[in-house]
Amino acid sequence: MMKEIRFLADVNIEKSIVDLLKKEGFDILWIPDYNCQLTDDELLDLSNKEGRILITNGKDFGELMFLQKKISCGIILIRIKGQDVEKKKKEILKLLELYKEKIINHFIVITDTKIRFIDIGDIK
Repeated sequence: MMKEIRFLADVNIEKSIVDLLKKEGFDILWIPDYNCQLTDDELLDLSNKEGRILITNGKDFGELMFLQKKISCGIILIRIKGQDVEKKKKEILKLLELYKEKIINHFIVITDTKIRFIDIGDIK
């Protein structure tokens, strides 16, 4: 049986994306409902402590993982041109529908044209 996927949405993630994931039945914590003062390190720590996949628009999490070797149970980085929220929602649903088993323990980059997976185990 696959572990249930739980999410932590960064402050820069649109509320409509959070609402969509809640509607789809996912357990999601949105940082504005929790604590907007968290640093990126604290956000990653919270994500790990609670076993949540971090969803963010912030590129700096790539640096934390790849350069500083910070551990994470998973990150979804959304890099959609023009920050089109409807396109973001469509791509997140596609990710959940087609690649649900690959979300945990991966650094995932969603762009306009593709979804890229980097196994977190390969980072250490």
